[in-house]
Amino acid sequence: MLLEIRDLTVKYGAMTILDDVSFSVDEGQWLMIAGPNGAGKSTIVNAIMSQAPYTGNVRVCGENIVKIRPRDLARRVGVLSQSHNVGYAFSVEEVVRLGRYSHTRRVFSRDDGGDAAAVDAAIEMCGLRPMLNQSVLTLSGGELQRTFLAQLFAQNPSVLVLDEPTNHLDLVYQKQIFALISEWLKTPNRAVVSVVHDLSLARAYGTHALLLDRGKLVASGVPRDVFSRENLERVYAMDVFAWMRDMLGQWDDGDS
Repeated sequence: MLLEIRDLTVKYGAMTILDDVSFSVDEGQWLMIAGPNGAGKSTIVNAIMSQAPYTGNVRVCGENIVKIRPRDLARRVGVLSQSHNVGYAFSVEEVVRLGRYSHTRRVFSRDDGGDAAAVDAAIEMCGLRPMLNQSVLTLSGGELQRTFLAQLFAQNPSVLVLDEPTNHLDLVYQKQIFALISEWLKTPNRAVVSVVHDLSLARAYGTHALLLDRGKLVASGVPRDVFSRENLERVYAMDVFAWMRDMLGQWDDGDS
């Protein structure tokens, strides 16, 4: 297993945020983690990155995460958040090259063959070549997210963890980001874990899914089974299926 989580529990004082959650992700799998606000979705990401106190066991590529040095962990796990507080005028190319920090001490050196090839491949894959010299301070939200996604591609981890990566983006950028990740996943020895609010994206791209509610695991398995009408109504306290169909029906007006 590339990522294995057993009995994960996160508490802050008397409040339990995650309660005994277990799951695993193997090569070629894209796990979608869904649930309402406060379900504990992002807390799982924080625990994986050792940014939340937890009990239980988190293993990456077979090794307990607490025993992995930060530089080595960065070679195995990469995280893409939903927003970035950028306060520096680095160019797009410089930001992408930072993805190689865990592989070399000379991040901005141009004579590391393997690093240069990885950076170039990431730039090409994300379609960033026309804006390489542009300051990241001038980018749109979608362009900035593609830049940081390219940084992760250059980092070349085995597990990509996405914390609502398209939540604030326009539809065209949502499509671009998920299509790029889907293409990245085709290479062997890779897996993806995504925290998502959009259940349509979860069903469209996920191979596996978790449904959480108030820190507890409600269902796990293939998306069609996890996001069943009964499970969603239990978690969201509404008929999600009827709501989604009503929303889709607004576009069925006979136009072609």
